[in-house]
Amino acid sequence: MSLTIDGDRTSGADVRSQNVMAACAIANIVKSSLGPVGLDKMLVDDIGEVTITNDGATILKQLDVEHPAGKVLVELSDLQDQEVGDGTTSVVIIAAELLKRANELVKNKIHPTSIIAGYRLAMKEAIKYIKGNLTIATNSLDSDSLISAAKTSMSSKIIGTESDFFAQMVVDAVQSVRVVRDDGSARYPVRSINILKSHGKSALESTLVDGFALNCTRASQAMPKSVQNAKIALLDFNLTRHRVQMGVQILVKDPEEMERIKQKEMDITRERIQGIISSGANVVLTTKGIDDLCLKYFVEAGCIAVRRVKKEDLRRIAKATGGQVMLTLADHMDEEDEGKELFDPTYLGEAREVCEERVGDGELLYIKGCVTAQACTILLRGANNFMLDEMDRSLHDSLMVIKRILESNQLCVGGGTVEAALSIFLEDFATTLGSREQLAIAEFAEALLVIPKTLATNAAQDSIELVSKLRAYHHTAQTNPDKEHFKHMGLDLVGGRIRDNLEAGVIEPAISKVKSIRFATEAAITILRIDDLIKLNSKADPSVQGH
Repeated sequence: MSLTIDGDRTSGADVRSQNVMAACAIANIVKSSLGPVGLDKMLVDDIGEVTITNDGATILKQLDVEHPAGKVLVELSDLQDQEVGDGTTSVVIIAAELLKRANELVKNKIHPTSIIAGYRLAMKEAIKYIKGNLTIATNSLDSDSLISAAKTSMSSKIIGTESDFFAQMVVDAVQSVRVVRDDGSARYPVRSINILKSHGKSALESTLVDGFALNCTRASQAMPKSVQNAKIALLDFNLTRHRVQMGVQILVKDPEEMERIKQKEMDITRERIQGIISSGANVVLTTKGIDDLCLKYFVEAGCIAVRRVKKEDLRRIAKATGGQVMLTLADHMDEEDEGKELFDPTYLGEAREVCEERVGDGELLYIKGCVTAQACTILLRGANNFMLDEMDRSLHDSLMVIKRILESNQLCVGGGTVEAALSIFLEDFATTLGSREQLAIAEFAEALLVIPKTLATNAAQDSIELVSKLRAYHHTAQTNPDKEHFKHMGLDLVGGRIRDNLEAGVIEPAISKVKSIRFATEAAITILRIDDLIKLNSKADPSVQGH
């Protein structure tokens, strides 16, 4: 049948096979980076920028994926990154495996609707089983489990070898930004943790700074290097010489009048600066510029002034110091002295000390001892920029993992444990059904084993033998009440054996597993529902044809 529209149409088995191929191709790219012995990828973009990483979401973002079904997986890993922060590689691998198995079922004459219903049921049961049997409630004060979770998250990253050092740093950083809500529950805003990178020294010389560090310097070398009991003015406007507005015409007959206008402009500027200084401010941060005339007044008053501060940094500092960002002085006029602009002292933020210190090749401005909310800064050191960027991504994942554990207080065991347990449980569950969904659920159970298999393969171990042993342990745990402690058995990838991973401290937030199974299933279902692909031809530009 020819289409009346200008394009190509692919339908039925062809489009399904194409989509599955695209999904598997994407999963194969990230597969080898899964797990504590996963390998890194080097990505070079069209202008020659190099990224070296093994973070699933970063790899897929950098790839310019054209296939529409491939894009679904890229968005999937991005969603997992935003929601949980870790598990971006595994979510893509599971989704691709579910698709591959669903395609086999379709070829065996099972309707996609039955498969989708089966997958949905399997997902519901799996999540119920994780929440009921595989999660371990943690006491948020139990720092051992937090450090173990941070180490697990880092194990596959560049800082895995120094995970003892960095895990402690990450846990301290997240706990220091704790904010208690009105209902008594706590939040841990990872945004309050600022990560700065400075190359030079070794990774182990990275430090956690109490307070906020800014990658900015004093506007003039004549200013003091340090100010105690800082009162910080946060401005979002230019501190430059006052100029007559555009479109204002002044007719001057006498040259002296011209001088007087100039003088008045300087006086207005001086009054504005004096207004800020007399409110008690001894540190001034602005997102815009400060010209020489204004600098002179700040130097005379012994203030630290900093220009071109990033807007988001200014907002974080406002939160941490209890100040407010001021957008203009025009709202605060002096009632008695008409037209004189005032700076409201209640807008000032407070800190114990603001000082400039030399780090690496440049200087950093530290705001220490913030008065209200806590903010902290992790200063990363490392051999080169590629390494620093990857350390930054690794730390972000770990920070998110700790945040999720502290907010949900739910842990589960890693190293293929959850997937193996679910696989055994779902296989048993499938046999209780007398409908077609039974086949889809059995395939779902098989698909989950892709995670322990890939982990073992990446570790250069015999994946078939290890996964068979692991399944045997979990079958015993689920059928023999005396051996229930076997449910924490997982892979030891270095020793190539099965061990109790709860004891070994391989743990991750339960929310990470729940979300990755949910997201992977939904993505697989979305792609599985497609049975027609219509690709429109791009319209040629008529103006080009005319030539």
